[in-house]
Amino acid sequence: MENRTARMTILIDPIKKQIFEDICVQQDLTSSQVMRKLMRQYILDNAGSRELPEWLNAYPANPQ
Repeated sequence: MENRTARMTILIDPIKKQIFEDICVQQDLTSSQVMRKLMRQYILDNAGSRELPEWLNAYPANPQ
């Protein structure tokens, strides 16, 4: 099962951040939910031959 205790800090342009947050609100999602989804998909797309945990492969392509 996924463990959500790690924290990541990123620096982004304030205008992009505001647009991103506005879109998240319109879709009734938190920015963290969207970032986790993006990261999962990036990992799946780029893991190559790396062995991944079974729970990571269990996520649907577009969870909402």
